[in-house]
Amino acid sequence: MREIAVIINAGAGLGHDSSLVNELQRKFGAAGLAPRITLAHSGDEMIEAARQALADGIRLVAAGGGDGTINCVASVLVDSGATFGVLPMGTLNHFAKDLGIPLALDEAVATIAHGVPAQVDVGEVNGRIFLNNSSLGLYPDIVRDRERQQRRLGRGKWLAFCWAVLAALRRFPFLSVRLLVNGEAHARRTPFVFIGNNEYLMEGFNIGERAQLSSGQLSLYVAQRPTRLGLVRLAMHALLGRLKQARDFDVLLSQELEIHTRHERLRVATDGEVTTMSPPLRYRSRRAALTVLVPQP
Repeated sequence: MREIAVIINAGAGLGHDSSLVNELQRKFGAAGLAPRITLAHSGDEMIEAARQALADGIRLVAAGGGDGTINCVASVLVDSGATFGVLPMGTLNHFAKDLGIPLALDEAVATIAHGVPAQVDVGEVNGRIFLNNSSLGLYPDIVRDRERQQRRLGRGKWLAFCWAVLAALRRFPFLSVRLLVNGEAHARRTPFVFIGNNEYLMEGFNIGERAQLSSGQLSLYVAQRPTRLGLVRLAMHALLGRLKQARDFDVLLSQELEIHTRHERLRVATDGEVTTMSPPLRYRSRRAALTVLVPQP
C-alpha cells in the first residue's frame, strides 16, 4: 500500500480529536492507502509535519482543514515534486471548490486515492505563499480585530467578524500605494487592495470563484477613493454583474507586481492569515508549482 502523510488541523470546524483519526485510518485503508496521520494544533506543527514527511521520503501528503491549513501544508510542498491531497474541512474551502474537489469526506478521500494530478499556480508575496488571495487595507484590519475579540471577549468567529467589519467601516482608513504593474506605475489612495492567484470572477453570483488556477497570472483589484456608500455601490455592481463597468475600480492582470507605500511595516493577509511585512511588497505567480489531486474528468 502506498504511504500517505495526512495532516489534520485539530481546531478546524468544530474541532477534531482521536475519533476522526480512527475514522480516517479506516477510510484511507479501505481506499488502498497507508495513512500516517498527524493531528496538529498550530500552523507550526502543520509545517513541521509536512517537512518531516518529505524528509522521510513520503511523496503523497494531504491536509485536512480550512484554507489556512491547506496553505500551511501546501507551502512546504511547492516545487518539491510531492503530490498534494486536499480534505476540505473548514468553513469556506475556496481552494477545494475552485478545483472541483468534493466537500464530503468520503468523496474527498476517494479523490486522493483515485484522482488525477493537476499542476496549479501559487502566488507569492515577499517569500510567503498564497493559494487563493492576498490583501491589504480593510481586510487585514478586520481579521486582526476579529481575532482580538475572539481571544479577549470570547466571541464566536462570525459574531466577532461582524463587529470587526462595523469597526473598520467606522474608521475607514485609506492606504496610499504606488503600484508597479506591467511596466507602468499607478498611484492610488484606497481602503483596500486585493491580489488573487489567477483571475477571480467578481460579477454575478459567482463572486470569489476562479475558472482556472493555471494561467500563470495574478489578478489585482483596487478601489479608487470610494466612500462608505461607494463600497456598497461596488457590492451592488458586483451582484448585478456590472463590476467591470463600475467607475473608480481597477482590474489588472500580471505575472508579477510591486506595491510601494510610505509605511515601514504593513499588515498583509494571505489566505486569511495576517502577517506584518516590510514594503515594497513583491508579488509573483509561480506557475504550475504545486501538484494537486483532483477528481477524474
